[in-house]
Amino acid sequence: MKLYEQVAEEISLLIDRGVYPIGKRIPGTRELVKRFHVSVSTIMQAQRLLERRGLVEARPRSGYYVRSPDSHHAHIPAQSKPSNRPALVATKQMALEILRSSQRKGLIHLGAAVPDAQYLPYQALNRSIASVTKRHASEIPNYTFPPGNEELRQQIAMRMADAGCVVSPDEIIITNGCHEALTLALKAVTKPGDLVAIESPTYYGMLQAIESLNLKVLEIPTHPQSGISISALELAIEQWDIKACVVISNYSNPLGYQLSDQQKSDLVALLDRESIPFIEDDVYGDLGFMPQRPCAAKRFDQTDSVLYCSSFSKTIAPGFRVGWIVAGKWRDQVEHLKFSSSLASPTLPQMALAHYLDQGSYCRHIRMVRDIYAEQAHRIAEMVLQHFPEGTKVTRPTGGFVVWVQFPEGIDTLQIYHEALSLGISTAPGMLFSAVGKYNRCLRLNCALKWDERTTWAIVTLGDMAKKILSNN
Repeated sequence: MKLYEQVAEEISLLIDRGVYPIGKRIPGTRELVKRFHVSVSTIMQAQRLLERRGLVEARPRSGYYVRSPDSHHAHIPAQSKPSNRPALVATKQMALEILRSSQRKGLIHLGAAVPDAQYLPYQALNRSIASVTKRHASEIPNYTFPPGNEELRQQIAMRMADAGCVVSPDEIIITNGCHEALTLALKAVTKPGDLVAIESPTYYGMLQAIESLNLKVLEIPTHPQSGISISALELAIEQWDIKACVVISNYSNPLGYQLSDQQKSDLVALLDRESIPFIEDDVYGDLGFMPQRPCAAKRFDQTDSVLYCSSFSKTIAPGFRVGWIVAGKWRDQVEHLKFSSSLASPTLPQMALAHYLDQGSYCRHIRMVRDIYAEQAHRIAEMVLQHFPEGTKVTRPTGGFVVWVQFPEGIDTLQIYHEALSLGISTAPGMLFSAVGKYNRCLRLNCALKWDERTTWAIVTLGDMAKKILSNN
């Protein structure tokens, strides 16, 4: 834990104990420097961290004041209320349109959940590519058949230990990104026409995978802070013949919540008791805003019934398309499905990532981007509340790099999407994140983009568009 994080933890503890009451000013920078015997910059970093966590708020020329929990939570969307009946996915065309638009040059990328190049370790990756190209030139043109590069699987196994999962390299199968891992998991445990339970809203790529396999979905109510409702899922299991459940356990896309350890344990136990495979998407697990990496739900798996999926697309290199799956009791079946569907994953990206991870700079890179994403998620949320129409609500994620915005009644974010795109701003309208096009007054914003005047202009412009729509209604 860094020094400023230690200071923030101590101040947080004093707030919890009521030493610094709600609404009161915490000691100023100079006083805190003397109290903790650290530098001014360390105190300033600690203050910004406390602000990102919603514990304090800055007041111009006055300092930092302890924030009321109600003032923080009042602007957060309520738990979702999706349909309680199975449905087919019907958002394919819009998803393709948005993905195509994200490739346009000069666009301000508030839509796609992809980190800006400046937040990726491309220089270190280039050095790793050069190194493996020089040392393994004869191996690079060859296939690396499933389960994948052995050195890479060893590195992944070591990092999964940070998530509380003790797995051997032989249990890991390399895939073409997390998307293929999720698709292979679904193929292994379902057949066309089966019903899959999902959180709602959920990542639209998952919905596309479900649609491609001719599966039906049942959307489960989900809260932006506490996550998927396990009690609602239990009721759904009693009513419907659910064949699999897919959940993003840490820093979900688009809501940004993190399931507690108890919730993860309860969820694993429920699904195991009902003999329902649990497909866990943990692609954002390394990007938490707190120093400690949260555990995966897989940690509580005692019967090999959790299929764990992840990738390096959100942390190191989206274009490398390197992900993996730990498929538990379906390991051999998934390996065969991987071979039959795509034969192998590209060799060079696997070797380069294995080399990069072995150099030991991954943890330092994660600490850097974690702080940046936390600050920018906080900044964008504050700008949304400042510039969007009164009554707008926005999530306060605890990790990842997206926020979910809910406008007042009368706003259609598909209209905002088209108008914004004409001005060079991409967004992700809420209807993408539901099988049946719900959440039409919501949108997801990417916080891992380059922060400059254009970004500020784009957010203000979106707010102005929404205000104009409301005034014309």
